[in-house]
Amino acid sequence: MDNNRGMFSPRIWCWRAVAALSVLGLIPWTLYATTPGTNRHVILITIDGLSASYLSDPKAPIPTLKKLAEEGASAEAMRVSNPSVTWPNHTTLVTGVHPDKHSVFFNGALIRRGDGAPVYLASNRDKKDLVATSTVYDLLHEAGYRTAAINWPCTRRAAALDDNFPDVPDPVDYISPRLRVELIHNRILENSSNAALRSKSPATADKIWTSTAVHLIKTRPPNLLLLHLLNTDAVQHTRGPNLPEAYAAIGLADSNVAEVLSAVGAAGLRNQTTVIVASDHGFAQTKKLISPNVLFRKAGLQRGSPKHRAHVISEGGTAFVFLTQTSTRTEDRIKALNLLREHEGIERIVQPDDYPALHLPHPDKNPQMSDLILVAKDGYAFSDDSFEDESITEVTFSAGSHGYLADNPLMNGVFIVSGCGIKPKVKLGLIENIDVSPTIAEIFGERFSSMDGKVLWEIFSNRMRP
Repeated sequence: MDNNRGMFSPRIWCWRAVAALSVLGLIPWTLYATTPGTNRHVILITIDGLSASYLSDPKAPIPTLKKLAEEGASAEAMRVSNPSVTWPNHTTLVTGVHPDKHSVFFNGALIRRGDGAPVYLASNRDKKDLVATSTVYDLLHEAGYRTAAINWPCTRRAAALDDNFPDVPDPVDYISPRLRVELIHNRILENSSNAALRSKSPATADKIWTSTAVHLIKTRPPNLLLLHLLNTDAVQHTRGPNLPEAYAAIGLADSNVAEVLSAVGAAGLRNQTTVIVASDHGFAQTKKLISPNVLFRKAGLQRGSPKHRAHVISEGGTAFVFLTQTSTRTEDRIKALNLLREHEGIERIVQPDDYPALHLPHPDKNPQMSDLILVAKDGYAFSDDSFEDESITEVTFSAGSHGYLADNPLMNGVFIVSGCGIKPKVKLGLIENIDVSPTIAEIFGERFSSMDGKVLWEIFSNRMRP
């Protein structure tokens, strides 16, 4: 860990501003009479599936986000990591590296059952078993800062989170014990039952997670708070993007952000807090589904459980092909390629030698990675189905997908940063999501050499550039 501190860091600048206001009697000094580092706060809120285009969309009811962008800095768009799905990109946001380094490629760990057996995804895994590199909350916690995460992926049993409500199956079991007691006592949670939480609508779940963030801000504000809102993703999957239901979900997410900001103000922390709003991916409309497993079944590459010599895991706009039988892998690759080439809806087949350009590892280096990657054309998405009659299915209702390659502009996410130490009305171009963690670290006056992203220097006020 590299803890070099810039002498003009936002942390020092904000501390001096707070000190000056305290001398003038505008802020009670007793609120801040601890070390400067512990009086700095960053809140990173992700709105799942919020496409960059919504920020300029006049139909999007997002007054809070637009005000944050006006008072601070915003990107034209933020390019996400491959694959453009939730867990890999939330992990990129907090590690500052792409999936080829942090090793989260799916919404779970890819498990190989053995030779000739189908693979599957396991989401009931601890952080240490999923994430191969240090996160910004690991490094800040080690440096003495308080950290918290709410509905954040890949955080189950994360030792560096002082308060944790993870995004994981049966999450109530893994909430930090003190926090779980408080949430039940304050009726944010009904009880300690996972079934009770699962029974809630996605919108109600977002409300629970928002209320949890507000509770922490009021009682023991962490220096770094991570909050993941999910309703926008659920609605756009079932109804599609840029439709009335999607706009309603986005408006509700905006009100959740407003509630967090109100709590910051009520706690007297506005002058020490930087708020970042980001997203993990965008969305595209789905008109047809491609089912490669149907092709494999009909061609004899899947002969019933457990014999699956070729097996596809769908990520929406991409599909990952695993050739599981060692003795026939070369033969099976040729057969799979012949089946998939020129098939309707498949734009491209990516071979392992081309994975580094996507910041994905060769399967020889990481057994979670597939032998081939399929890329869907616009309007198409992949399905895991094996037992349909046809490999192409018309979508008869409005639906949305993500998971396309990150160079597809529809997958671009949002990035807004506002508050302490941030210049107003700064317009950034296209940024990379690996830049978020280094920028968070710099807000605290910290620099961590494990991150590949760059600091977004242009957003900072009263700062000398290197």
